[in-house]
Amino acid sequence: MRNFLKLKKNRTFNYAPRYYKGEGSPFKIEHKLDKFRSTANTQRGLKNKFTSAFDDLKNEGDKHLKLRFLIIVAVLILIFLFIIDFDLSIFLNP
Repeated sequence: MRNFLKLKKNRTFNYAPRYYKGEGSPFKIEHKLDKFRSTANTQRGLKNKFTSAFDDLKNEGDKHLKLRFLIIVAVLILIFLFIIDFDLSIFLNP
């Protein structure tokens, strides 16, 4: 009698596509932008996470990003204050 708790192993085949002429394995799933991402295929561990975070801080991104972010946040706050019917005149008349 077979052991019913053991699972049957999957069969493996050595299949090679006939017309594939690229590099590496054709079955490896990889996003086309992974080579530009700093977070793709990183090693685990707390030290590696901190070193990658510090490396990302050293790389300067878009210079107008902070200004654009502050403008968006200010507009959203003003919309929120308008929705809750907050009176902004307390800031204008001292």
